[in-house]
Amino acid sequence: MVEPTNPNLKGAGYKDESEVLETVLDKNNRIEFLRVVFPDILGRMMSFTIPSYELEDAFRNGKGFDGSSVEGFVRIEESDLVIKPDPRTLRLLPWEYKGFHEGVRWREGILFGDILKPDGSPYEGDSRFILKKVLERGRKEFDVDDIKVGPELEFFIFPGADDARPLDDGGYFFGGLHGGIRKEIQLLLNRMGIDSEYDHHEVANGQHEIDLRYLSALEMADVGMLFRYMVKKVCRMHGLYATFMPKPLNDQNGSGMHVHQSLWRGEKNLFFDPQNEYHLSPTAGNYIAGLMMYSGEIAPVLCQWVNSFKRLIEGYEAPVYIAWGQKNRSAYVRVPEYLPGKERATRIELRSPDPSCNLYLAFATMFTAGLKGIQDNLALPDPLEENIYHMSSSRQKQFRIKTLPRNLEEAIRLMKKSELLRGTLGEHVFHTFIANKQLEIEEYNRNVSGEFDKRVSDYEIRRYMPVL
Repeated sequence: MVEPTNPNLKGAGYKDESEVLETVLDKNNRIEFLRVVFPDILGRMMSFTIPSYELEDAFRNGKGFDGSSVEGFVRIEESDLVIKPDPRTLRLLPWEYKGFHEGVRWREGILFGDILKPDGSPYEGDSRFILKKVLERGRKEFDVDDIKVGPELEFFIFPGADDARPLDDGGYFFGGLHGGIRKEIQLLLNRMGIDSEYDHHEVANGQHEIDLRYLSALEMADVGMLFRYMVKKVCRMHGLYATFMPKPLNDQNGSGMHVHQSLWRGEKNLFFDPQNEYHLSPTAGNYIAGLMMYSGEIAPVLCQWVNSFKRLIEGYEAPVYIAWGQKNRSAYVRVPEYLPGKERATRIELRSPDPSCNLYLAFATMFTAGLKGIQDNLALPDPLEENIYHMSSSRQKQFRIKTLPRNLEEAIRLMKKSELLRGTLGEHVFHTFIANKQLEIEEYNRNVSGEFDKRVSDYEIRRYMPVL
């Protein structure tokens, strides 16, 4: 990698096809290739690259690819798919590539898009399409113009993809190594038009967090994909390995992805009520109640791996219990009070997801549960501010506190009965996701004994760290 020759070339914020083509086809900018990216059903970034001179045709006709080779996509006999890049998603990678020949240098752009069937209709297995459908339903049925999302993505930095040894003994907001790597990641993201709010060392040894500034949900899902790519890329360039595996270490906190979210109508935050003790509107209360009501059946989409449930155990700040509060970090939903009484700052924080999920499906699922709470006018129970981990079982029963599923197998059993998820994901993704997870569970059970129900096994390090 070398520095770009034109530092004034903007990395994002393109409005339409004509502006994108004008930038990409300008030979002075050296944008020789466009990387077209999309998620598979598990949320992994899939991509192929086209020369810049093919972009105009891609905008007009899309680019065909073989969907049978992508996890959870189509059967071999119906494998042809088309992706149409969305020009508004263009972001330029903030570096130049340099070949072995002195005169060979180029830049690349990244584009997301819509996956279509050959007849031009939307492909039902496209995670991005599923999220877009939920957002459109919010606009039509609930008069919600925008759902703003701000995730906190935690990750570990290790020596290698098969070596889960912490490289520091730092803790929450103190000590540790690789703060410079966190800064480099943010500076490169900023050149792509992606803003962060702050970074810090997390609770576990070798664990880090960079918080992204909130965006509209679809854009944030795209940005989250790019964030995970950039974290891994920068660490790799430093000879290290970054992983978003939920629980790589025993006896230490796992990595979560707390998702801050709020509903908007124009400039009005639908979650805000200045008269309420928590500054929460009745709409926000219904939304939280929906998240709590459907917490069990949506769990496998928010925490989609066997290893995800090793994070969701008592004692490690993970939200095992279905409750809400303002100061309670053992609760499923928290209401942050960084700027109390400020409309733009009012939001709720869902604490169960982890950063290895399919971001599009996770956002679509949590939004649907919240909107269902609004639709059914679900009553919000009283908040709990005491540490639920320290409550006796009789006291937990007194407050009727439910728990999340104990493992992926239990979560999938709940998912199979969920009409909410079936309607959100569609028949194709619903059944394919369940089938994929059942295979994962079967493979895990063949390789790992019951003594690891709450412990991380070597098998999980081999299975998950290289891909998450």
